[in-house]
Amino acid sequence: MVRTLGAQKRIALVAHDHKKDELLSWSMTNREKLKQHALFATGTTGTMLEQALQLPIQKLLSGPLGGDQQIGAMIAEEKLDILIFFWDPMEAQPHDPDVKALLRLSATYNLPVACNAATADFMFAAPFMTLEYKAVQTDYSTYLKRKLPEGGGNL
Repeated sequence: MVRTLGAQKRIALVAHDHKKDELLSWSMTNREKLKQHALFATGTTGTMLEQALQLPIQKLLSGPLGGDQQIGAMIAEEKLDILIFFWDPMEAQPHDPDVKALLRLSATYNLPVACNAATADFMFAAPFMTLEYKAVQTDYSTYLKRKLPEGGGNL
């Protein structure tokens, strides 16, 4: 199975509180590249970026209030192409399970993810950022068709 990422990417921008300034700085440096794509962001981060960049950003809920799940659903529904998520490895978050789920979904759907400025820089320097890209998808049909134990078992 293959999923085609168009030349214009759908990019989610997310940052934990202690990483918002870093994402803002990175985004300002990459404004010209970002404006070529459709941008999405969780609550506060989206408002901050939209004001600073003067670019349209589709804002979702704040991460802890469901924004992380909204992004996860967009990944599963193939409505996102790239996740830029500057998360704070030094501070526990009340929604850490949501963060882990986002990263798991990104891996499951072979979605490019940058968790820091260096990775985002490498990603944005790649020719695929402005070209169509064919992302190979794992075939989960066997998993979806597996026989469940009688009585439901462990779901």
